[in-house]
Amino acid sequence: MAKESKRQLQTGELVRRNFGQVLMMEGRYIYGEALVTVTAVRMSPDLGIAKVYVSVFNADDKDDVVKKMRTNMWRLKTGLVQRIKKHVRRIPHIDIYLDETLDEMWNLNEVFNDLRSKNQMGEEEQ
Repeated sequence: MAKESKRQLQTGELVRRNFGQVLMMEGRYIYGEALVTVTAVRMSPDLGIAKVYVSVFNADDKDDVVKKMRTNMWRLKTGLVQRIKKHVRRIPHIDIYLDETLDEMWNLNEVFNDLRSKNQMGEEEQ
């Protein structure tokens, strides 16, 4: 994967901050009580596509939350347009992806805690 340009990073951060604000304002109407945070935004080199990575908490079916977001993309994108239209030449196409990094980290921590409790971690250095 090529290194992102300064402009890609700046635009990605602009989209990340503002899309997060849109989710705070509109999210409850779209997916209910789930807590959705934008963890990262990766912009295409031409700034035409924004890959938005989100973490979902307080929801039984995280994929369903992302599906509802995709179904209501027009509403989310309208909110984003209102916030960033003065800062970009063209509004990027938004693709939403579920970021499960925090879930994986939590699961690994649980595995390590379980191994420690069963004394299966070997000798720990002080």
